Amino acid sequence: MMRARGVALAALGAFAAVSVAGVLLRPLIPIDETRYVDVAWEMHQTGQWLLPTKNHTLYTDKPPLLFWLINLVWSVFGVSGVAARLVGPAFGLAMVAGVWALGRRLWDGRTGATAAAVLAGMVVFLAYGGATMFDTMLGCATLIGVAALWRAMGRAELDLPGWLGFGFAIAMGVYAKGPVIFLHLMPALLAAPLWADPATRPRVGVIGRGVGLAFALALGLVALWVVPAAIAGGPEYRHMILWEQTAGRTVNSFAHARPWYWLIALMPVILYPWIWSGALWRGLVRLRLSDRSLRLALVWAGAGVALFSLVSGKQVHYLIPELPAVALIFARALIAAEEAGLARRNWLAAGLAVALGGGLIAAALGLVGDPRLSAQLAPSWVVIAIAGGLAVAAIAALRLPVVASSTAIGLALILALNLVIGLTGLGRGYDSAVIAAKIAPREAAGIAVIARQYHEEFGFEARLTGPVALPAHDEAGAWLAAHPGGVLLAECAFAPLPLEGAEVVDFNGTDWCLWRG
Repeated sequence: MMRARGVALAALGAFAAVSVAGVLLRPLIPIDETRYVDVAWEMHQTGQWLLPTKNHTLYTDKPPLLFWLINLVWSVFGVSGVAARLVGPAFGLAMVAGVWALGRRLWDGRTGATAAAVLAGMVVFLAYGGATMFDTMLGCATLIGVAALWRAMGRAELDLPGWLGFGFAIAMGVYAKGPVIFLHLMPALLAAPLWADPATRPRVGVIGRGVGLAFALALGLVALWVVPAAIAGGPEYRHMILWEQTAGRTVNSFAHARPWYWLIALMPVILYPWIWSGALWRGLVRLRLSDRSLRLALVWAGAGVALFSLVSGKQVHYLIPELPAVALIFARALIAAEEAGLARRNWLAAGLAVALGGGLIAAALGLVGDPRLSAQLAPSWVVIAIAGGLAVAAIAALRLPVVASSTAIGLALILALNLVIGLTGLGRGYDSAVIAAKIAPREAAGIAVIARQYHEEFGFEARLTGPVALPAHDEAGAWLAAHPGGVLLAECAFAPLPLEGAEVVDFNGTDWCLWRG
């Protein structure tokens, strides 16, 4: 038991260290992190917590929980990008702790600790779990909901704590990212006959009362914000938050539309380094579906992949709430392989990490890839040093026990990528603070942006106190003439004015032009 506890604590500590290092090394990543922190900044300025805004107009894409929490952190530590960006990783850390606790409840301490190590070493979870996004909050809500459902389905009588916990999880998920929480939780509820023990499972009538109680609690909690927000925001806001942002993405995506097989094709990347482990596959074939806890994890993970493959809009991070279920399945498989003496070191994952380091070196030296990327990966000796360190770490990790080995490889890979961003020109090329520093002094005279779609990339870093103007393409000259001390910003490829009079700044892989009045 002490050994299992040590594994879990090491996983928690390693995830926290790598996530904090990422926050300190890289800038706010456009366009998501820059936008979300700016929404929180406008909330901080106006004191209007009911209706989030972007560029001081209603922001209907996401619920307010992330923005509320960032402002709570700011109220304690003061306004800063670092403070804001610790909220997302805090929920990522809570997910690692949550899968540890759930693994103990479903099986035993060894399973929980192994699952925590698996999740902490999964590179996609490390990448998105350390970012300022909504998915780790949604993942925590899903973990709470599954744990509550397991408890409620294990007692013949109506279990109030279990069903109230399930209702709280639904409400938390809605506040985190909207009604999409139902896609993560409802399959486990509907498939309860597949995994719940019939000897202790409640009767249908009891389950019905429990679901009604959970939904009533969730509705009541969500109504505390939705009702006044819907009244204050008007008909368009009601339509967007109650329908379009969920049903619109499901039926006919207005963003991130991709073919049905897209997520499945990316599984070798999403589940790296574990899916490349021979020990994992040897352990998976030894698992038995008679294990009801395993059935729950399979329903949870499998339904998530299936549903998000069928809906129109797809992003890799949509599956973050399913990764704890994958971690639990993989933990059971790795334990089975170890007990059968079939565990082997993950040479393939180590080799891929070394190959990625080699690719970074080749890009830095201009041998492959875009010349712009090669210029950003300077000085090249830094990239060579980081890639060499990654290779040494990946090979050295193979001397560790099988689970610790793969976890260390995943952690080393993400840390190396963060170091490349922070210690080369790559970070500056994606840092909105570079342009923000140029436009902030001219806010009083006027700032305008002409873009195919402005994502509010510069508002927080420039600490703007009002909206930027968004004139039409053919209005650029007139706007600049009317604001002689102002500044106009546009993508150079979309330039509304002659390029000869512009200052060109590389940002987010694109040349941006600045014209001063």
